[in-house]
Amino acid sequence: MSRKFKKSRDYIQKGPKNLVIMVIFLVVSFALLRYFAQEIQKINTFSYKTFIEKVEQNEVKDIVVSGQEVTGTLTNNKKFETVFPEGDKDIWALIKDHKIDITARNSAAAGQFTFWHFILLMMAVFGGIMVWHFLRQARGGSGGGGGGLFNMGKSKAKMFMPSMIKETFDSVAGAGEAKEELKDVVDYLKNPSKFSRLGAKMTKGVLLVGEPGTGKTLLARAVAGEANCPFFSISGSDFIEVFVGVGAARVRDLFEQARKKSPSIIFIDEIDAVGRHRGSGLGGGHDEREQTLNQLLTEMDGFETNKEPVIVIAATNRQDVLDKALLRPGRFDRIVHMPYPDLKSREQILQVHAKKINIDPDVDLKKIARGTPGFTGADLENLINEAAISASKKNRKMVEIEDFEEARDKLMLGKEHKSIMLTEEDKRVTAYHEAGHTLVALLTPGDSDPLHKVTIIPRGRALGVTHSLPEREKYTQSKDEMTASIMMALGGRIAEEIEFNKMYTGASSDFQAASRIARNMITQYGMSPELGQVIYGQAQGDFVYSQKTAEYIDKAVKDLVDACYKDTRELLETNRDKLTKLSEELLDKETLYARDIYVLLDITPRKDFKWTDDDSADEDREPNTGDQDRDETIVSDDSEKAPA
Repeated sequence: MSRKFKKSRDYIQKGPKNLVIMVIFLVVSFALLRYFAQEIQKINTFSYKTFIEKVEQNEVKDIVVSGQEVTGTLTNNKKFETVFPEGDKDIWALIKDHKIDITARNSAAAGQFTFWHFILLMMAVFGGIMVWHFLRQARGGSGGGGGGLFNMGKSKAKMFMPSMIKETFDSVAGAGEAKEELKDVVDYLKNPSKFSRLGAKMTKGVLLVGEPGTGKTLLARAVAGEANCPFFSISGSDFIEVFVGVGAARVRDLFEQARKKSPSIIFIDEIDAVGRHRGSGLGGGHDEREQTLNQLLTEMDGFETNKEPVIVIAATNRQDVLDKALLRPGRFDRIVHMPYPDLKSREQILQVHAKKINIDPDVDLKKIARGTPGFTGADLENLINEAAISASKKNRKMVEIEDFEEARDKLMLGKEHKSIMLTEEDKRVTAYHEAGHTLVALLTPGDSDPLHKVTIIPRGRALGVTHSLPEREKYTQSKDEMTASIMMALGGRIAEEIEFNKMYTGASSDFQAASRIARNMITQYGMSPELGQVIYGQAQGDFVYSQKTAEYIDKAVKDLVDACYKDTRELLETNRDKLTKLSEELLDKETLYARDIYVLLDITPRKDFKWTDDDSADEDREPNTGDQDRDETIVSDDSEKAPA
């Protein structure tokens, strides 16, 4: 039984018992309080004169004397109390004459239990309960843990025993290189003597670096599953507290627990929360976070004294902010990168998640993988889930390809807007805009990506979308391919000018994409004959080149975009009839697929075109609201991801 489940079960079992005891205590206290209140209300307070009158009228049955204080009972059984004046001896003769029963009590002895005694007792009991509850919570409660005041220095890490970890390397789709790197760690945990017999020292720290959703945590659990050893999981932020020294104490406690369970794995997620560069904190570099980091560095250096191995695996997407001492040999000296999954990896990830839903056998996951470049493993899992939700809303028995297309469009562009009421002019402008992008893509087949579909149905912030599908995973791009991307981005505005002889605001994001690609060609990829093969970059926000060079760059970027603009306009004017035919068909049907467009325009499909290929979003046009720029063009620029 897991510790977490056992703790929850104990809480469930003890909770009602403690509640019943508390309820009984409150009920009894209330009853006693009411009883004393009623008794007090029954006691009449007489003046001395009234007492004498009662005695003379033979209405007093008995009295109890304690010093000058007198309590008694009348003949009608009512209680009373009074005070005798000091030195009055005649009263005793009067009492004796009327044969009243007298009981004397020593005034120096312990007083009787009065109402106020009861109130003080209740306050003491409640105070004791509160102190006990505070101390219990301060020590972490009956379930242990590190949540109490006196347990602040206890680690918040969750420990998973080997029987609780079901993940292995087979559970991680893709990430072949990363798994290959970590196989050495698994071998070391399983058989340390294999390395020590030759004097080899295995790395004690592995840093997983990758964007959110790429599977860093899953891969760390898979290492523990493969090695069949305990797994301690904690987030970097769990070390930090407002009290100085708590984080360092938690680090010590975590490593102490791991050594007791060695061989074991410590996984620290988001280590950048505690491992940032030292010297930037408050208090002259001695703040809580830096003390925690110093303790972490010390603990990792102390592994050499252990007979059994303890491996630290950390994950971050901000390697650039980590302290250099963390990355030196002996600590996190093995850095494993978790890139965006490639085509093959995306297909494997989709296959893993598709097992959880009832999917149509006709759905080709490879096509979907080709249409999702840049998706992480988490994105692909969400894609499968959104497709299943779409099919459920339509009461389908299985998830079909249309559901996947709907899910992908929703994730990449936003939900379809059925409430937007476009005017006829807006629809025509959008149709010609998208037709311009589409026609440029069709007329530059050697350099642009294959077209998949075009639609003028509003979605997210877009009024229309043109989809194109990369024929393969691209790690580099040629100058011609980047130029074709610029031309495709400009095609929307040029089509509007040719048909309406007007300029609209919808092409703003097209220009942003075109300008970005052009500037990268000039400053990053050495594709300008005037500026040569030199990289013109920035350092900490400041340009590292002169003002004169900046002017040359701006002019080169403008000249390149202007040249593409001129070529694109000539291309569309030459094919004005195709532009008009495609626009009118879009107005009629709203969505057209590549196969329909090739037939409509009587254009021979490109050699690599496949009639059933899936798509990836390439361009979209946003809704027009006032003077804001709302057209967002997504132009593929895979060369930016190429290794330097």
